[in-house]
Amino acid sequence: MTEQKSLPVTPEKLFFHLEKMGISYELHHHEPLFTVEDGLEVEKGISGTHCRNLFLRDKKKAMFLVVLANETKVDLKNLADLLGSGRLSFGSAERLWEHLGIRPGSVNPFCIMNDKAGAVRIILDRDMMASDRVNYHPMDNAMTMGLSPDDLIRFINETGHKPEVLDLKPAAP
Repeated sequence: MTEQKSLPVTPEKLFFHLEKMGISYELHHHEPLFTVEDGLEVEKGISGTHCRNLFLRDKKKAMFLVVLANETKVDLKNLADLLGSGRLSFGSAERLWEHLGIRPGSVNPFCIMNDKAGAVRIILDRDMMASDRVNYHPMDNAMTMGLSPDDLIRFINETGHKPEVLDLKPAAP
């Protein structure tokens, strides 16, 4: 069962990796957050754009990690059209663990480092990337980490993935 396995990359390993790359970040500890709504009060005390992550797959089993500002609205049918994919649905907890080494509720763009096969396309919301600071859970939903969008891009590139910065407005409901 995935709940009992240790994370392949712990928050501490992620912090060490970021520091080795010379990426600075701001770290905040709080109670575990499982939904965007859970975080509304906590986010008031943390500057920057707060984000969410959608792990999706299409019927041909292509996988996507879509990282977007909490305010960005997307309809999965419209998003599929924008991505040129088949019909999208949420990836299972088992698939999430297998490909990104993370559990539901803690998905973040940093877990792309666990996708050694390069099977997951990472999509970044253009509006989110226009911010000065972006905030994500660093492998643990009891923490929020803020960093610059440029450093996020540098991190993703270092994993061997090519982040796609897209305008997600055409995918709105």
